[in-house]
Amino acid sequence: MSNPAKKDQTQELIKETTKKLFFVQGRFDVTTQEIADEAGVNRTLINYYFRSRDNLVQVVSDEAHKVEKEKSEIIMNSDLPFKEKIAQFIDGSLQTSLKYPYLETYIVSQINNGSCHKRDVEKTDLKKLYRDIEKEMDAENIEKIEPVQFLFNMISLLVFPSAARPLIKDNMMISDEEFDRLISERKDIILNMLFKN
Repeated sequence: MSNPAKKDQTQELIKETTKKLFFVQGRFDVTTQEIADEAGVNRTLINYYFRSRDNLVQVVSDEAHKVEKEKSEIIMNSDLPFKEKIAQFIDGSLQTSLKYPYLETYIVSQINNGSCHKRDVEKTDLKKLYRDIEKEMDAENIEKIEPVQFLFNMISLLVFPSAARPLIKDNMMISDEEFDRLISERKDIILNMLFKN
């Protein structure tokens, strides 16, 4: 008779190992055998728990999407003052980048492959966010630019260093530890670039 707790542990181990290979190491094309080897399990267990590599990848992709959705909800559904809300979003994004340096790259690659990607934001929420950005501009807390340009700036400042991590590390001769330190120090730098005061 099988042990349900052991089954859950093994299933979770396979999933976490796949997330580590994809989002921590940036190895999006790993084989089922490589996942099994890294997890220290028999390859047949992956098919047993997930039916196929594609199903396992879908489960991991859904979890990645959930992380992104939770981040965007900070901005869309919070009643905090605007700058605080943005600060929380930046902090959450940077923490995610430290935990899963290749998450954003993975999501972009999935979109480029035409894989299913659900939109995180409703049109009415986006319009409200644009109005909030315009209010901040009227109060002279941020530069007067198109609201979408404010979001482009924020997203670029947040995502680009992690998305280009291998290139930056190699060309600037930065170790993993040093790169993580630099990422962890970006919150105030980004806020100071986005806000006048």
